[in-house]
Amino acid sequence: MQISSSSFTKFTNLYTIRSSSDHHQWRHNYNLKQLFVPSSCPNLSVSNFQHLPLNQSVAAIVFGGGSDTELYPLTKTRSKGAIPIAANYRLIDAVISNCINSDITKIYAITQFNSTSLNSHLSKAYSGFGLGKDRFVEVIAAYQSLEDQGWFQGTADAIRRCLWVFEEFPVTEFLVLPGHHLYKMDYKTLIEDHRRSRADITIVGLSSVTDHDFGFGFMEVDSTNLVTRFTIKGQQDMISVENRTTTRSEGTSSRSVPSAGIYVIGREQIVKLLRECLIKAKDLASEIIPGAISEGMKVKAHMFDGYWEDVKSVGAYYRANMESIKRCRSDSNYRFYDRQCPLYTMPRCLPPSSMSEAVITNSIIGDGCILDRCVIRGSVVGMRTRIADEVIVEDSIIVGSDIYEMEEYERRKGKEKKIEIRIGIGEKSRIKRAIVDKNARIGKNVMIINRDNVEEGNREAEGYVIREGIIIILRNAVIPNDSIL
Repeated sequence: MQISSSSFTKFTNLYTIRSSSDHHQWRHNYNLKQLFVPSSCPNLSVSNFQHLPLNQSVAAIVFGGGSDTELYPLTKTRSKGAIPIAANYRLIDAVISNCINSDITKIYAITQFNSTSLNSHLSKAYSGFGLGKDRFVEVIAAYQSLEDQGWFQGTADAIRRCLWVFEEFPVTEFLVLPGHHLYKMDYKTLIEDHRRSRADITIVGLSSVTDHDFGFGFMEVDSTNLVTRFTIKGQQDMISVENRTTTRSEGTSSRSVPSAGIYVIGREQIVKLLRECLIKAKDLASEIIPGAISEGMKVKAHMFDGYWEDVKSVGAYYRANMESIKRCRSDSNYRFYDRQCPLYTMPRCLPPSSMSEAVITNSIIGDGCILDRCVIRGSVVGMRTRIADEVIVEDSIIVGSDIYEMEEYERRKGKEKKIEIRIGIGEKSRIKRAIVDKNARIGKNVMIINRDNVEEGNREAEGYVIREGIIIILRNAVIPNDSIL
């Protein structure tokens, strides 16, 4: 449904904000006609917009992810949302794709920590995606201003400082999403539940009990899914995870469910909370949600029982990649092969992967790989990976590389210099249950097998660390010939 030009004023030039640690830059990135309504426009209630589709009445706010030591060293030079997964994708692609498949196409991505790679990916992947009129993925990088000299102090602080951007469109709800979770969800059902219940805030709760460390809090929910209390792990009134997820409160019909960190918040409500009621609050989960309940706002839970993975640790990242190999259509894993809900990412002009007598079983191979006479079992091999003769890769993740390094010599300032170890995996090497990050150089006859069964180890100076028994070869690391790890 189109909104008539008599109701709204059209304007052009949607901008993208970019910044580095010492400057930020405004750049006109699109030339699309947008719909604009001043922030003073009255009567922006749900009832006035019931006839509008989601792409005109809902905007998504996606967080790129902050610093997280549990994912180090994968987050040494990138944010959580930018971590590669399943050979061809980034973690944030799953969340952006959920939005597009749910017809929510006003998407803001807030980035700050190690954001260069994520900003580049989002701008290249979705700026020319063909979303069309009034549809965009806009990057809002952390910035400083005359009023705010510091960086974003938390999720609530980031939204508060960007409200002047979000208020440009006459949306009725904001959908707030972490950018590093792996799941498939139809947000249309979530929004419909939010509107039907006339809630001020709706929080997605996880029905199935898992062994996750739920950092997004727990909800006390009554028989009508009304949230009566919200607590974060570590608070004094927090009881054990086992009790909260499996028992009901004594003498009541309430139950405790973990939050997925996904929120639908009404436009008027978020402005009131951030600018009037809780002007010093910095975090959504620990401050804004409990504060909204205290203010008497109606907070509801929307239950989700599908696959959901908070990729917040090396072990979770490894499991998610191993599960990407499976093609079954069960709810126990993420479906990468889904015609109804495709996964979008950056379009690339890479040749098909070349394989010369390679033996590959139960694996995923990304675009543009060069695989010689090697054996690959139960592994994920990322784009532009070069694997030489007699290499064995088992139960591992090879992230790939940014460039092809085909020649044994490189030319610098008119002189040829011999490349001792090329990007990729050298002859007769063996890799088992490991993660090889981007642009790593693995020499000949190298054994990456965790020979001593070490659970945790820091050998960063030597180009690798061990997390949860998994060896991680650092980005751009060089592992010499005949090394045994």
